[in-house]
Amino acid sequence: MPILNRAAELQREVTEWRRQLHTNPEILYDVDETAAFVVEKLREFGVDEIVTGIGRTGVVGVIRGQGAGRAIGLRADMDALPIQETGNKAWASKTPGKMHACGHDGHTAMLLGAAKHLAETRNFRGAVVVIFQPAEEGGAGAFAMVQDGLMERFGIEEVYGMHNMPGMPVGTFAIRKGGIMAAPDKFTITVKGRGGHAAEPHHTIDPIAIGAQIVGNLQLIASRNANPLRSVVVSVTRFHAGTTHNIIPEEAMLGGTVRSLDEAVRDLAENRIREVAKGVAAAHGADVTVEYERACPVTVNHPEETMHAARAAIDVAGPQNVDTEVDPSMAGEDFAFMLQARPGAYILIGNGNTAGLHHPAYDFNDEVIAYGVSYWVRLAEQRLTE
Repeated sequence: MPILNRAAELQREVTEWRRQLHTNPEILYDVDETAAFVVEKLREFGVDEIVTGIGRTGVVGVIRGQGAGRAIGLRADMDALPIQETGNKAWASKTPGKMHACGHDGHTAMLLGAAKHLAETRNFRGAVVVIFQPAEEGGAGAFAMVQDGLMERFGIEEVYGMHNMPGMPVGTFAIRKGGIMAAPDKFTITVKGRGGHAAEPHHTIDPIAIGAQIVGNLQLIASRNANPLRSVVVSVTRFHAGTTHNIIPEEAMLGGTVRSLDEAVRDLAENRIREVAKGVAAAHGADVTVEYERACPVTVNHPEETMHAARAAIDVAGPQNVDTEVDPSMAGEDFAFMLQARPGAYILIGNGNTAGLHHPAYDFNDEVIAYGVSYWVRLAEQRLTE
């Protein structure tokens, strides 16, 4: 079955919502205007229950169907990024240094479109819980909502998420069982040596030279410590030391990120970073501190729910346009916290040939809207009529 006629009819209206949201981006938990916009629309649709303040600034709407039944959750993220937008679109960001560079404006608008249709038709039993989450971009908003009792309060038994993907054609979907997005951790290593004149390095303990050795040895974690069949990325992305050309500094700081798709490999990487840093520093008489911060866990799709999500996508786009064994991404996604709390699945929807995510020239492709709305409606109706 193709996209819903009603979704096609809603295309222009949902596009207007999306562009309004794009014009007024908000960061992390400071999404008050966005949340107010969502609440206003849910009220217009006649959604049965609207709750604000879940996970600080999250919004939840409950749409009840024709008769009793279970509840499923559909989640969209609302927050933007601290990036200066480029280009001259009529709907470009009006807030300097902030933009919707990841398509959360599109995610929110598509879920609102689905909520409008579901509230009109109610062609299901039980309840559809539409979840509008703040602070996906580094603020663990999903965790905050779960901690606030999201699943228990609304009786959610399954939960589903969707994200656009540049480079995938419009009208296509991609999903996989198991890990689909990585755990994105970060680390900071501070090497404390003994500074001095660059002409007399033998009187110093050079933290730059020691830090450089640490960088080189960290590359062995992926190539020589981890099982080659279990992906891990260790990237050093910062190295700061020194003030001028003829002074060896007292201290050097380096940092970066670790991406993994397996919790055992995640543990291995953290342990090896600590061991390598301490071992290299000790060999040269320096002191070292290692700060390792775990962000969201691996985003793990549950097998049965992945099949349900794929079936809904196939109904919308056809089997030839749904990849059910897509390669996992080493990017992170805090929807992982919701998938730890309840079974569910996370699917990718094609955004066409656009700039990449988190790029200053990125823009959500409005041609995607009818496909996204149709997917949400199909999924909800299928899961709540069986």
